[in-house]
Amino acid sequence: MKSFSTKSLPDQTQQTKRKQKHSIAQDEEGEEEGEDNVEKARCEWDFNLSTIVSSSTSIGAVSDTLGAIEFDPSDTLVATGGIARKIRVYSLSTLLPDEEEHVDSVSSTTLLDHASACDYYVCTPAKLSSLRWKPGSGNRVLGSGDYDGVVMEYDLERKIPIFERDEHGGRRVWSVDYSHWDPVIGASGSDDGTMQIWDPRCEGGKRVATVQPSVSRSPVCCVEFNPFGGALIAVGCADRRAYGYDVRNLGDPVVVFDGHGKTVTYVRFLDDHMIVSAGTDGCLKLWNLDDSTREIRTYKGHVNSRSFVGLSVWRNGGLLGCGSENNRVFVYDKRWGEPIWVHGFDPVAGPGCDHGFVSSVCWGQVGEDQCALLAGGSDGILQVFVGKRKSFSY
Repeated sequence: MKSFSTKSLPDQTQQTKRKQKHSIAQDEEGEEEGEDNVEKARCEWDFNLSTIVSSSTSIGAVSDTLGAIEFDPSDTLVATGGIARKIRVYSLSTLLPDEEEHVDSVSSTTLLDHASACDYYVCTPAKLSSLRWKPGSGNRVLGSGDYDGVVMEYDLERKIPIFERDEHGGRRVWSVDYSHWDPVIGASGSDDGTMQIWDPRCEGGKRVATVQPSVSRSPVCCVEFNPFGGALIAVGCADRRAYGYDVRNLGDPVVVFDGHGKTVTYVRFLDDHMIVSAGTDGCLKLWNLDDSTREIRTYKGHVNSRSFVGLSVWRNGGLLGCGSENNRVFVYDKRWGEPIWVHGFDPVAGPGCDHGFVSSVCWGQVGEDQCALLAGGSDGILQVFVGKRKSFSY
């Protein structure tokens, strides 16, 4: 198996390559220092719970699990979807009504109701497992993957479906994504064991290619195009591996990441040279795309043995966020394997009921010294956290 080479990525300057390789070297040096206990994990951020969005009709129920949260590219809108067969769209300004006040206050938390907080909603024919804003659509088109194996696109301005693709044989679609070049192509991963790449410009989404990562047709749980415009697409699979394919030649993977003990549920690009994977072995792993034979770091602390609990990366701050089956949100700094911040969801289930778990997370990508992290629960509650870089340094 050949390693993925940065030479195959389009429009990469030598200066950018040197900076990225230097960043990787720093990460690997940090790993060696951690092994010698030279430097302990520390939190350089103040996180506060800014807003809680719930629904009085779903307290104690599990019918409104939030399986997907997505910021739009400008970080002004947020879309959520899940078991309730409904896409809700919120303005971030509504979810953070007094942003500066909340950043400086530990105790001030705004309580909102889904019905009044969301700008609008769109009903869907099936339960949703994945959402993704379509690049170049001006925040107007949102793609989704659902439990019936269908990929759809919705015109949010008109609140109607405008595209439907049913090519996974009725098997659940776990993940959808779009490329970051023009023309835009889409990809979907499914329980049918395939990743399919398709052209949304064609009626019914003409299939460009189909990839079966594992011989046993293990479910494909996640797909993500390189958000920096490179030719790589990452795939997470139930065969315990993550794969990288060059979209210009999909015959065989150009890189394979083999290190998880159970299903790989998520893959996320941290930058153009590093990727993060999550598995139901309760671990996150950081990998170097140029050397898949050795992981850079393993992150442990959250609980994940059976459910999709979300994974998101904040690239500007080098932070990783994920949910947990003990109903907590975990934040890791890419430099250390232990969590730097943990927050528990308050239990809302009645006596004898499952206390639930954090089922989805998403970072906003705008900003350098301040960030927003959204987390959704299996009870349908959405929590909004604001982080601010501490003013002092160690």
